Amino acid sequence: MANNDSSKPIVDFAAIKENLGSEYKMVQVLDGSAKVVNQEVFDSFSDEQLVDFMKKMVWERALHEQTMSFSRQGRLGFYAPTAGEEASEMGSVSAFEPQDFLFPAYRDLPQLIQHGGSVEKGFLWSRGHVKGNQYDPKYRAWMPQIIIGAQFVEAAGAALGIKKNGENNVAFVYTGDGGTSQGDTYEGLNFAGAFQAPLVAIIQNNGFAISVPRKKQTAATTLAQKAVAAGMPSVQVDGMDILAVYSVAKAAREYAAGNGPVLIETLTYRYGAHSSAGDDPSRYRTKEEEKPWHDNDPLIRLRKVLEDKGLWSDQQESDYVDECKTQFKADLKAADAEPKQTNVEMLKNTFEVPTPNIKAQIAEFEAKESK
Repeated sequence: MANNDSSKPIVDFAAIKENLGSEYKMVQVLDGSAKVVNQEVFDSFSDEQLVDFMKKMVWERALHEQTMSFSRQGRLGFYAPTAGEEASEMGSVSAFEPQDFLFPAYRDLPQLIQHGGSVEKGFLWSRGHVKGNQYDPKYRAWMPQIIIGAQFVEAAGAALGIKKNGENNVAFVYTGDGGTSQGDTYEGLNFAGAFQAPLVAIIQNNGFAISVPRKKQTAATTLAQKAVAAGMPSVQVDGMDILAVYSVAKAAREYAAGNGPVLIETLTYRYGAHSSAGDDPSRYRTKEEEKPWHDNDPLIRLRKVLEDKGLWSDQQESDYVDECKTQFKADLKAADAEPKQTNVEMLKNTFEVPTPNIKAQIAEFEAKESK
């Protein structure tokens, strides 16, 4: 029965909604003009660390450019461009230790390579070759997950295993803003929260899930607040500021290793298309929308700092780009030399213990391929 009392309601839902997400203040060390806004954190970095961060971002931008060139030549398969996201990706992965478990999505090949993978295997993965999914266990990295959100379930399980084994490391996992619209993402977060498993979840909010803008994906003010229902602390960080991303990820890793899961939202931007399949970004965003993000390029921001300190130059960057691209061409040549996989190889890698049906198919193709 409706209450016709016109007095003030016991709960002001409009006020609650208005304040959702208001507690999240984006963390920065360098603002968009490369001005230091957190001197204490900035001073904690040595000149060597600053140069290393710059080289990692230049390496990733060069990888993006060369890989997209290979794709246009028809020499690679699927590839997800990463230009614009270098600070988010290199800053975060640099904060983790070799013993930590990485669960990447398909846009996270650069982190996978930095965590111990190889460019050659990345190229084989792009081609769908079975060896592109095979990594030495010592690197503690899973293959890039194509099923959006599924890596969160895997990572939560690994994190629980870490806790059960009494180890002092973490699992860390990536997805984009679109991944927060997938059920698997929430299952993984909820599981990690319920068991207080050492998981660091990184949401790279680049503004678009293929062509769907972030504001049409969710009514939430931030993606960081997606962690609240799982009982996880969370933070939003400027994903174009590598110093801020690294510092936040480092703090998250240190906390998660003994206290339970953390979620990080990085505010970043994808400069190019969603993938090498060739979607046209001009159909869902304008040049005017893109310009502020290009002006806010993560490489430009750190480059200004290094140039002011006399630690970096255009020539130094050009030489390093040439060095990287020469190596990438050698990596593609090595991938080209890998023998084409057979049906038998593919089937043998489907299950650790083949099912009767798979065994029958293996026998059938072995007979055909031996002729």
